[in-house]
Amino acid sequence: MVFSRSKIGHRRRFKPICWHRLSSVLRILIVAFVVAGCRRSEGTKGDSLAAARNGETPPTAPFIDITEKAGIGFIHHSGGYGAKLLPETMGGGVAFLDFDDDGFPDLLFVSTTGWPGHSQPGMTNYLVTLYHNNQHGQFTDVTPQSGLNVTGYGMGVAVGDYDNDGRVDVLVTMVGGARLFHNLGGGKFQDVTRLAGVGGSTNDWSSSAAWIDYDNDGRLDLFVLNYVAWSASLDESGHFELPGLGKAFGPPRGFSGTFPHLYHNQGDGTFIDVSATSGIQITNRLTGEPLAKSLALAPVDIDNDGWIDLVVANDTVQNFVFRNQHDGTFREIGETSTIAFDSHGQARGAMGIDSARFRNDDSLAIAIGNFANEMNALYVAQRDPLVFADESLVRGFGPASRSLLKFGLFFFDYDLDGRLDVLTVNGHLEPEIARVQVGQSYRQPAQLFWNSGPNNGNRFLSVGEKEAGADLFRPMVGRGSAFADFDGDGDLDVVLTQIDGPPKLLRNDQSLGHHWLRVKLVGTHCNRDAIGAWVTVRVAGQSLSRQVMPTRSYLSQSELPLTFGLGTQTEVGGIEISWPGGGIQRLPRQRSDQVLQIEQPK
Repeated sequence: MVFSRSKIGHRRRFKPICWHRLSSVLRILIVAFVVAGCRRSEGTKGDSLAAARNGETPPTAPFIDITEKAGIGFIHHSGGYGAKLLPETMGGGVAFLDFDDDGFPDLLFVSTTGWPGHSQPGMTNYLVTLYHNNQHGQFTDVTPQSGLNVTGYGMGVAVGDYDNDGRVDVLVTMVGGARLFHNLGGGKFQDVTRLAGVGGSTNDWSSSAAWIDYDNDGRLDLFVLNYVAWSASLDESGHFELPGLGKAFGPPRGFSGTFPHLYHNQGDGTFIDVSATSGIQITNRLTGEPLAKSLALAPVDIDNDGWIDLVVANDTVQNFVFRNQHDGTFREIGETSTIAFDSHGQARGAMGIDSARFRNDDSLAIAIGNFANEMNALYVAQRDPLVFADESLVRGFGPASRSLLKFGLFFFDYDLDGRLDVLTVNGHLEPEIARVQVGQSYRQPAQLFWNSGPNNGNRFLSVGEKEAGADLFRPMVGRGSAFADFDGDGDLDVVLTQIDGPPKLLRNDQSLGHHWLRVKLVGTHCNRDAIGAWVTVRVAGQSLSRQVMPTRSYLSQSELPLTFGLGTQTEVGGIEISWPGGGIQRLPRQRSDQVLQIEQPK
């Protein structure tokens, strides 16, 4: 993640080849052969031409900005006072969560109360701001009476019911560790960070986090990423500058790497830090120092063995793939899976990440939003589910994204046609970037990619204002993003956050006549949120698979219920649920346009 790349002096993109990264000549040849085969079969020209030949164009499905109308008055503050400290460029996250379990997703935004000794007029935000969904298109700020009205320098959020009491709890990542808030019910939360033992060190700069049950014991554990080894004094002493502009935000290469934290849930409200023994602490082979500079993660079962794995997006160092070994440990396989680097063996500036089966088959895809002048990545599993190839070029997902600096990213079916699309929210780090780099801007438009379907090789087409409206694409300094059906009409709405500005709450106003099915799972043997479960819906000869996983995008969390677009179909032929920890549940034919709540058999 830093703004200075190949064209800016102190971040010149030159790097010697490290042959040990390439594992073997055979691996390279295999991946090259796979990618070449994809290109031969699907073509190498732009996706727009291919789709036009088949008559496929994105539908009209406008997103309308209703932020003010809905009563959302939140403003993100970076706390910047002129020192240009790196954390000021990075926050903040957002979560859709149903904290009172009334069936309507509420909203939580993360901000900061500023740097010690540098309070600013107008900075009245708490560490987080919680809005209750009033079910009529309106939200009410309930922060002051919630127990969340605390201070700190916030980054992201992770939500999950860690004690299986039916109430969703909240973890906030921060510069200076993390804070855990237990949901007491009645709109009240209690800070239990010290009791639970998940705060980390005050020297930590925690970024994204996820509630996962990595050992399938029915309790949610906690995985917390840290970005870089940072302090204000270290940042200020770095003398980072841009030619002709003076002080600049420091690049991640100016700071050492860090280790993430993995906390095992003991079942009594406390956690044990198992980071050192679980295989997640990766060191630099040459220096022995921590390697990770982590910003986002996708928890997903990449090998279909019933155990959650972890894909970690790292900034300027290799991405990680932690494969679950079923014994409380993980093995890092990023290089052999080919997700660690780009096709040239180079690390990229990775921010937002998500996973999905966007082709409606068994092939898992990992999408990653990268830095400016670096394309989005779209790693797709090949015949071996542990070997991926970056298909961003052949799928039309890469070239259109190159110039933008991508942060939040997620898959979702915005037009309810049964195919997963992608939204990215973008924005630069340096307010003056346009003065030193031609074609760059600080505020940048979001990008929406429409999945054109199997007849066109599931290529992604860029959607414009004509199809999705102007509100979605108005430039902003984008960071976090999430989706949910907050108004209960069956389609997915979106929230985007930005640095030093208001969020965008965008209502999906598509009126295509497409049908849908929403599924909410309740675990009994597994964790109550059923995080990690897979639901497959059979419709019109296809199998649509979705994973229950709120952790998506960048620093953010989307809703738990799953939305299946059914297109013109008015029913589904059946539903199959793979519950965490084992167990398959099958349901018969179901009608469309309803919300199904399904409890795990006891």
